[in-house]
Amino acid sequence: MLKTPFLCLVLAFSITEAVAQPSLQVQGTGTDLYLNHKTEAKETWYSIGRTYNLPPKEIGSYNSKDINAGLSVGQLVKIPLTTVNFSQNDQKAADEVLVPVYHKVKEGEWMFRVSTNHNKVPIESLERWNNINRNQVKAGMDLIVGYLKVKKDQSVLASAKPALLAASAPTTAVSAPVASSSATKENKPLYTPAKSETSPAKTETTVATPVTTVPTVVASPASTGREISFNGGYFKTQFSNGGRSSKGVANIFRSTSGWNDGKYYALMDNVPIGSIVEVTNTSNNKTVYAKVLGNLSDIKENAGLTIRISNAAAAELGSGAVKFTAEVKY
Repeated sequence: MLKTPFLCLVLAFSITEAVAQPSLQVQGTGTDLYLNHKTEAKETWYSIGRTYNLPPKEIGSYNSKDINAGLSVGQLVKIPLTTVNFSQNDQKAADEVLVPVYHKVKEGEWMFRVSTNHNKVPIESLERWNNINRNQVKAGMDLIVGYLKVKKDQSVLASAKPALLAASAPTTAVSAPVASSSATKENKPLYTPAKSETSPAKTETTVATPVTTVPTVVASPASTGREISFNGGYFKTQFSNGGRSSKGVANIFRSTSGWNDGKYYALMDNVPIGSIVEVTNTSNNKTVYAKVLGNLSDIKENAGLTIRISNAAAAELGSGAVKFTAEVKY
């Protein structure tokens, strides 16, 4: 009498496991992206190749393995994401299905960093695939960063999660790549660190055209050192002191914004995007008001910094391109 309930429980568990398969989490960074696959009983290099739409030899080579040696149960195999099996432009062949590939957002990451670390996928695509805007990214989110292209009649992933695929896959058919100047701009850095901090080999100077509340940010070496005064800047009247403050080292990022209109911008951790902050140069008590664009990215040039402000703001503070001690109120 006990066998039937037990068998039903096992069957129910098996069905749940089959339907609720784990999402594909991307590994690696830049152009070297891959998935981790843990082998199961009876799997071969060839069956894994069919699952992920890649030749077995290519997978073996990526893992520095001889495909003639076979596989063991539980072995971890890295699946490279290439132009053959990975789409970040919504394109696929007629016999293929797009399976979403995810990245879990880390503390301190924002949309630009996710874009940069995943083959410079356009930020507009990330926003569209995930139905959010760039300012809504939070730690712990699973963001779609592209799609695995698998064959309908060969890969178990093609029908593993039909509900998810229907909801997540792009609905717009694209027959050929479309050149987009805005997409090209989005792939470039939001700001450029001061010249003294940048390696001579790095020459990227132009950047994304952000959302309407974000200025166009580009390198402006000729502007460094100019003296301007907008009586604190355009955002002064919008400042509301919430009683919080921070004091520490400030540095700049170069921008064309602010030189003619007094619109100053800042990058600062633990302050909501869009907030207006009051920045005071403690050496001369000059003050400006800047709108926060986002967090300080996790690069070594930002280690120890409290805030970065646009170079026009720094010019009004009388600091030029030099680091200085600032008190920030918000």
